[in-house]
Amino acid sequence: MVRFLKPNKAVIVLQGRYAGRKAVIVKSFDEGTRDRPYGHCLVAGIKKYPSKVIRKDSSKKTAKKSRVKCFLKLVNYQHVMPTRYTLDVDLKDVVTLDSVQGKDKKVSACKATKEKLEERFKTGKNRLK
Repeated sequence: MVRFLKPNKAVIVLQGRYAGRKAVIVKSFDEGTRDRPYGHCLVAGIKKYPSKVIRKDSSKKTAKKSRVKCFLKLVNYQHVMPTRYTLDVDLKDVVTLDSVQGKDKKVSACKATKEKLEERFKTGKNRLK
């Protein structure tokens, strides 16, 4: 079988709390693991998208509207829909498998992911919404 769910692939989460949200595959586990014996992947996604910014907004309001909220999740392959797009933001060094296990590590990984995605949005290189 051809392996097409590779890291940096943009996907849409289909099930659960973040259904319909866009995410990026950070790491994929095709054969599964001991505790998850099915194909799954670690995704970093966007919980809250940036709002539309208009010209008359103040700089403070523009900064608030440009904020992004993120999530990290282990998702079954059956519950993601791959897109044809890839994201060239490297999240491998920020998000690891052990960052999902503990609460404090997850929070710090989410903050780092949020900074990378916000910076990406502000440069205008890749629209998130």
